[in-house]
Amino acid sequence: MAIDKIGSAAITDSAVTDAKLSFNANQFRNIIINGDMSIAQRGDVTGANSSGYKAIDRYRHTISIATWSISQSTDVPSGQGFAKSMKMDCTTAEASPPSESALAFVQKIEGQNVQYLKKGTSSAESLTVSFWVKSNKTGTAQVNLVDEDNNRMIGKQWSISSADTWEKKTLTFAGDTSGALGNDNNSSLRCEIWLDAGSAYKTGATPTSWESLNTADYFAGGTLNLGDNTANEIYITGLQMEAGTAASDFEFLPTDVNLQRCQRYYYLHAEGNAKPIGIAFYYSSAYMGIQVNFPTSMRSGASTENVSGTDYYKMDRNGGNDVVNTLSLEVSNQNNAQIYASSGDASGSAGNAGRMSTNNSASYIAFGAEL
Repeated sequence: MAIDKIGSAAITDSAVTDAKLSFNANQFRNIIINGDMSIAQRGDVTGANSSGYKAIDRYRHTISIATWSISQSTDVPSGQGFAKSMKMDCTTAEASPPSESALAFVQKIEGQNVQYLKKGTSSAESLTVSFWVKSNKTGTAQVNLVDEDNNRMIGKQWSISSADTWEKKTLTFAGDTSGALGNDNNSSLRCEIWLDAGSAYKTGATPTSWESLNTADYFAGGTLNLGDNTANEIYITGLQMEAGTAASDFEFLPTDVNLQRCQRYYYLHAEGNAKPIGIAFYYSSAYMGIQVNFPTSMRSGASTENVSGTDYYKMDRNGGNDVVNTLSLEVSNQNNAQIYASSGDASGSAGNAGRMSTNNSASYIAFGAEL
């Protein structure tokens, strides 16, 4: 059967839509990764009283006030489509924190991912941050956007008005016509949510327009002071940052897509007992190497994170098995890593090969390329 040609004049502009093309022009409009708190490769954390990446993927916590449990919760705003939230629960209070202390969580963003914001030009885009929050404590807190490349910042206060009630917050920030962001895989822009601070971070004024970085402005006027009582807790989900002056509906991504985006920065390769790690090979009687391939390209060459203990890892081979206490990183790139066990731990015959696995319920190995 012949197929007639369709001339371009037969298709009007209005007839071609994103829906008909199965294409969403606004896909990945949320600059924040894992804003729905659905990915938590590290698992829940207790006794958190120092800074670092905890529990929920992509969020770095600054903690020098009180002690916290940080977990993935199923307490979410009703009818909004969310399944998970981040919960922070104060377990040891600090009512009078030291001057230079802070409680905040941050997402750092690669410069190459936000070039379309045109920061540092006369066409710089505004940014709108929105999120859902619930806490037993009312008070005022602060969101800051920080340009790390040019040491500039802007901030907006927000308040929890009703205790134990999910509330949506929307904050819009003007575009910055000064200071372009680096076009690379380094941290250029960060979104900070401040929940408590010592006096050194509260003596300035909230920077409602872009200014040079001033630590006294980080939590200026903040009254939430979440770390002052062990009864305090807070839940947050639906964090979205997007170009423009209005908050759109939260952009939900398929779980596999969200996980892959998180694995660019942190990849939990094996956890628990009898979980495969890779094929191991004795290059000599005292050196065993294992190659691990990553499921997605990581931001940079990765570091390794694992736990050591007696016989925590086991190589099964023809005729038996060999156990080792620890695994170390030899070399890595964005796509794979070579890990090893060496003299004093590995002991076998050169040329032997087998499957390396975890050998204890506490065993795990992960790879990180966090900002």
